[in-house]
Amino acid sequence: MERAVRPFRVLTLSGSLRAASSNTALLEAAAALAPAQLDLALYRPWGELPSFNPDLEGAEPAEVLHFRTALRDADAVLIASPEYAHGVPGAFKNALDWVVGSAEFINKPVAAINASGRAIHAQASLLDTLAMMNADVVVAACRTVALPTNKLDRTAMLADAGIVATLREALHALHAHLLSLELSTGS
Repeated sequence: MERAVRPFRVLTLSGSLRAASSNTALLEAAAALAPAQLDLALYRPWGELPSFNPDLEGAEPAEVLHFRTALRDADAVLIASPEYAHGVPGAFKNALDWVVGSAEFINKPVAAINASGRAIHAQASLLDTLAMMNADVVVAACRTVALPTNKLDRTAMLADAGIVATLREALHALHAHLLSLELSTGS
């Protein structure tokens, strides 16, 4: 019996809480460009997570459990994060801290797209954190888009041939990686 084909579920995380975030717009543009085999869904509620407290292990707040479930249910994760003071924004790092010990990122295919050619420190730090969490960092899908300004919205990004090409390359690489994993596990 042949298995039903479903698109791979890709959870997208913008590391910015700004309403007009270029990182969020970049992920929205990626969702618009995604092939039918990839279902990209933006997860916004990570910003509601309380400050990480290891004393709450075993009694995590509902927001944390919801975040963990969303990560666990995803086939892959695509992240776009700004750089603040040469690092990942504190609020986003807090969200990642909530899942360091709970295993949602272990062997999870993850890619990161960077919206600024100058923001090399946060991208490197993010990828290092994900590798430490034993995520399957899909290096071929990690890209720097280098937006000409942080004032572009999703529509403007979709009208820019360079941005579209870079996002399509990242999505293609992520999809190819997911297909190779599926073939190797026989699922």
